[in-house]
Amino acid sequence: MGLFMDVHHLDGGVSAEDVAGAHAKDLDLQATYGVDYKHYWVDEAHGKIFCLVDAPDAETAARVHREAHGLEADEIYPVTQGA
Repeated sequence: MGLFMDVHHLDGGVSAEDVAGAHAKDLDLQATYGVDYKHYWVDEAHGKIFCLVDAPDAETAARVHREAHGLEADEIYPVTQGA
């Protein structure tokens, strides 16, 4: 398993409520693929969403987003959590 941070760039802003709904769909599907979406952050005004996910690989993390709600990340980075 690896830890990944994904980044979504949405033109025109995004509502925290809509992101919460999409995240709930990720949670409903994630166990099917051995993924754990841990946290997310939203910048509503700038249309940015950041998701922290524990997954076998970046493609599997992306697959959960794609199948759960269709909002695929524009970027996915492997990360290491600091203290």
